[in-house]
Amino acid sequence: MERRSQINRKTNETDIRLSLAIDGTGKCTADSGIGFFDHMINSFARHGLFDLELAVKGDLDVDGHHTVEDVGIVLGQAIKEAVGDKAGIKRYGNFMLPMDDALVLCALDISGRPYLQYDLIFTEEKVGELDTCLVKEFFYAVSYSAGMNIHIKQISGTNAHHIIEAAFKAFAKALDIATQRDERITDVLSTKGTLA
Repeated sequence: MERRSQINRKTNETDIRLSLAIDGTGKCTADSGIGFFDHMINSFARHGLFDLELAVKGDLDVDGHHTVEDVGIVLGQAIKEAVGDKAGIKRYGNFMLPMDDALVLCALDISGRPYLQYDLIFTEEKVGELDTCLVKEFFYAVSYSAGMNIHIKQISGTNAHHIIEAAFKAFAKALDIATQRDERITDVLSTKGTLA
């Protein structure tokens, strides 16, 4: 069974259409109006081998906050819907990713319980048109709407571009691992018998 989802979300601040295939090949089109953020969404899809299409109309005349946060909400919803009942998946994933001076670890649990532990430090306020403070808002939104425990830890690095890109790619690789099926797991990987 294909693990796919499509989410449409419209508010007074954003209008978002997102489709996601967990078992993809890394194809992506992303248009949020924020070039560097689109680059990060493309990196996420490519390195996680997810197929993703994203179209956003946001109130960028205000700033990028609503756009970035709401994409996080919608992506989290799409992940949750595509993964479904979580039967047979590995549930946990982690990946440590180097990118030049940056080294970032992401560990996650598709547990049904949201939590974000975030440890990225930036000296720059922006990379391109993306406010660096919005990276945390994005991952927080993904965590809570997906019901996922996410830990993102910066081991080293000073270049904000490299740190952010390493975080998105590490998240992608960890999510790819966690969503993989294991034939030894016949239901959900929990002693409680449920992941909620």
